[in-house]
Amino acid sequence: MARNEMRTWQVERRKRTRQLIELGGLVAKAGIVELTNDDRAIIYGAMLWIATKLQSHEGEHASNLWAAKGKQAFNAERHEEKKGQRT
Repeated sequence: MARNEMRTWQVERRKRTRQLIELGGLVAKAGIVELTNDDRAIIYGAMLWIATKLQSHEGEHASNLWAAKGKQAFNAERHEEKKGQRT
């Protein structure tokens, strides 16, 4: 049973590591690293501002707005990738 518990722990750790890598990729993809000169305090401060905004009375509106913008960017990126594959 201890072996199974270790396996579960390893699977969960890998999932968490993958999630963190993907989230870091989004920060890079958005250009945040370059725009802040890789200043972690600015990046963290911006994320804290986002969290505060989401917890406010404007949270649902902000969430909907940001989700729409993100989906639009993902769709544009997919369109560009498909366009590049055709040439």
